[in-house]
Amino acid sequence: MKKFDVPIIYRSPLIAAIKNKRKEQDKMKKDFTPTLLDYGPLKIYLARHFGFCYGVENAIEIAFRTIEENPGKRIFLLSEMIHNPQVNADLLEKGVQFLQDTHGKQVIPFDTITKEDVVIIPAFGTTLDIEKQLTDIGIETYRYNTTCPFVEKVWNRSEQIAKKDYTVIVHGKPTHEETRATFSHASAHTPTIIVNDISDAITLSKYITGEKDAGLFSDDFAGKFSTGFNVHKDLERIGVVNQTTMLASDTQEISDFLKQVMLTKYNLNDKTIDQRFADTRDTLCYATNDNQSAVYGLLEQEADLAIVVGGYNSSNTTHLVELCESRLPTYFINDEKKIISKSSILHYNFHSKAELTTTNFLPDKTPLKVLMTSGASCPDALVEAVINKLTSIYSVNKSIKDIISEITAII
Repeated sequence: MKKFDVPIIYRSPLIAAIKNKRKEQDKMKKDFTPTLLDYGPLKIYLARHFGFCYGVENAIEIAFRTIEENPGKRIFLLSEMIHNPQVNADLLEKGVQFLQDTHGKQVIPFDTITKEDVVIIPAFGTTLDIEKQLTDIGIETYRYNTTCPFVEKVWNRSEQIAKKDYTVIVHGKPTHEETRATFSHASAHTPTIIVNDISDAITLSKYITGEKDAGLFSDDFAGKFSTGFNVHKDLERIGVVNQTTMLASDTQEISDFLKQVMLTKYNLNDKTIDQRFADTRDTLCYATNDNQSAVYGLLEQEADLAIVVGGYNSSNTTHLVELCESRLPTYFINDEKKIISKSSILHYNFHSKAELTTTNFLPDKTPLKVLMTSGASCPDALVEAVINKLTSIYSVNKSIKDIISEITAII
């Protein structure tokens, strides 16, 4: 896989050594057991896969190269480059300006941009409408486009099944940049609808079977379906694609459920199901799959708590938190400073969408066992900083060099 030129401030000698050693010994990526960092009174178990994915590294490399190549020019980002506050803050510090917030609300009007300016498309991609607006201004959107190749893969798959007269069902969060972009690209070719979860899928199934009056559809799926969507005609042939950062198991559940609905309604079998239901399993992102599978492996380790590091508005990170908190106390933080002391941590509750302080979050026991992972947009340097913060609390005197030596010798 391609190596990217990512700023050294995002790198970690410790994490790099661990990842390289694990990759060397597990080239097929089938071992999801965590890596133990043994600090004596503190034992940290790192997930097999975590941190920057291909699409994120690609986006960061393009963004920083764009800044270097365009001295003196105004440089804009359509919205946040990725869902990581540190990376976005670094770009802002270098003079990059955001045109929109993560919900698509305009921050800087497009009519203030000229063809002499540079506009970077974020890793999530963008809608066809926004792309046209920028192109009409004279912006070469393709030149500094950091859209993740795996997001584009979903767009391409949507177009392929659209040509076979399937309606596209996007499993995603309706307000997320990537979902908005995927919806736009899919709906340009075929009727398209967004389902957020299995509950939405169950509601949709009642329109497929005719259990619900078609007149209620626009209320149940307000803002989630393409213009001119015909409930009677457009639900006869369907295919499910995903916002690449959703829980793979949730996408599979939705897909399996709707497939069964079509099997039952049309009296089909596995050999004839493609008459009504498209096979789109290949739209699941490899990094999302790997990181989530690694958390399942991580959770097989007995531990006292879990720490997940990443941006609070990161969809893929939130799902890692969701998996961990189903099994043990879990703290979602975006940097090491949120660990205030041994008795206090400021962490994010994604359910209430607010930070809260928890006291006595570290149990008084020895050794303390902590599970740790991070989202696909979280720099490894941040994970190392959190590890260092924990070791300082426990007055561990092992250096990073010592741990690297142990890891490379033992794994």
